[in-house]
Amino acid sequence: MKGKTEIIILLLIGLTLMILLTWLHIHPSETPPQATTPASSPVSEPTAALNERPDPAITPDTTAAILAARMNLRFTRADARAHEAVLIFKTDDGYRRFLARAAQTGVEVLAQIDPLSIARVRVRAYDTFAAELLAHAADYGGVAANTLVEAPPVPAERSAYPQVPVRDTLLATLGVTTDNSAWGRGVTIAVLDSGAQPDATLGGGRLRYLDIGLGYTGPVDESLHGTAVAALAAGASPEARGVAPAAGILSIRVTDADGKSDAFTVTQAIVAAVDEGAQIVNISMGGYSTSEALDRAVAYAESHGVVIVAAAGNDQASRLAWPAANPRVVSVGATDATGQQVSFSNSGEQLHLTAPGYGIQTAGANGQRILFSGTSASTPVVAGAIAAVMSESPGLTAAQAVQVLQTHADDAGPAGPDPDYGHGVVDLGWAMARNDPARADLAIAGNAYDAGSSTVAIMIQNRGATTTVAMTLAAEVGGNISSYPVPPLAPGAVTTVSLPVDAARLAREGRLVLRTDLVLPPGFVDQVPANNHRAGLLTPPAP
Repeated sequence: MKGKTEIIILLLIGLTLMILLTWLHIHPSETPPQATTPASSPVSEPTAALNERPDPAITPDTTAAILAARMNLRFTRADARAHEAVLIFKTDDGYRRFLARAAQTGVEVLAQIDPLSIARVRVRAYDTFAAELLAHAADYGGVAANTLVEAPPVPAERSAYPQVPVRDTLLATLGVTTDNSAWGRGVTIAVLDSGAQPDATLGGGRLRYLDIGLGYTGPVDESLHGTAVAALAAGASPEARGVAPAAGILSIRVTDADGKSDAFTVTQAIVAAVDEGAQIVNISMGGYSTSEALDRAVAYAESHGVVIVAAAGNDQASRLAWPAANPRVVSVGATDATGQQVSFSNSGEQLHLTAPGYGIQTAGANGQRILFSGTSASTPVVAGAIAAVMSESPGLTAAQAVQVLQTHADDAGPAGPDPDYGHGVVDLGWAMARNDPARADLAIAGNAYDAGSSTVAIMIQNRGATTTVAMTLAAEVGGNISSYPVPPLAPGAVTTVSLPVDAARLAREGRLVLRTDLVLPPGFVDQVPANNHRAGLLTPPAP
């Protein structure tokens, strides 16, 4: 009888530990992906690190010691704030009970997010904290390392052919030919970054600050990033013109003295921005791990009708950085002045849009004007475009404005959504003129080489308001000139014309000149004739 009792006790101990290790969401250390990450690599998802089966023969005291050692390992990883944890509670009652006993739990409470029942703590005594977790497992919804989030650095040029900087032609690159001075009026964009410095391009009382404990701005060199981001979204000066010059900017500094942020601080800032009335949240930062806390913040924003726009990352990887990897976040990749994906821009199935993000002239520190690159730059371009669409269509929600931009984006790469361009490259001129029944714009959207069939597909898109017929595509591939009929094209539709390619010659020479021109019907007046032509070099796919 005694032996059966001992077995039952051991089984109960084992069951308790398995339950504990299920809710203890401490993420394993991850390193940023290399440029050679294969396209089939999966997007990182939250995983439990302490998922190994516990030894049912150990005593409760030994289990607390093991738990303490594991947490010490997880909370001292290189990509997280040392000895910090983010505690997520299942209910507000459980959260309040923890706060009442926090002084006896072996941790110091550093900050709180009351609407989400989340606390940021520094672990002072791992053994005491382990005992707390064992004793009150039912209250906890998750325990995570406070992983780092930072502005993605822009690597050295890695493209075989130089990309074209946007410089001071941002609006023209977006297809905007009209006055945009009133765009964004009545809309507030929260910029979660290093803090935007006051600048003439952000004047007119549109720039305000919200301090969540880190002050308004950091050192001048650090604040450059936040200033550039804010100006691209809503700059008003001619030499640092943004997309929505009449929008309000709510600057929230989320970077610490080390120039980096973390998952808790970004979570806290999202909630603060939503509560302050922002309709759009711009996050030109990211990292390669996430947490339940950040997911709760995204859900909180969504439930309040707020759209989060985030940078895909600059690692030329086949996965997106977080929070851009969250499917409820508008993820943004970068293109150059010609609409081609920039070599460093991350790709992934979750990518929503791409936008100019290479060599754009914008505001820097101390009133300077700089050229700014990266998905950090393309993200505020999209945030500003959302604000512009909202301001010109009263009653339109931020989520609906995103749909407008996706529906009226320039197709690029293979026809339809794809991992490199998402739904396409932002065409704000088309989106803003979408209700103009007289709009006429036929465009060569892009091309894609298929080595299997030795053909190059030319994508032709109707960005106008009426069906167009009787078009012809004139093409030159490596000096060979030919002409192809283009079928009738409805508004918004894309068709593909396949051109033969001398594969042996392409392999031998390494490149062929590719020129394409749309020959439009007699009397057809195209409002954007520049996109009726495309020229470039056709190269064989990388081995």
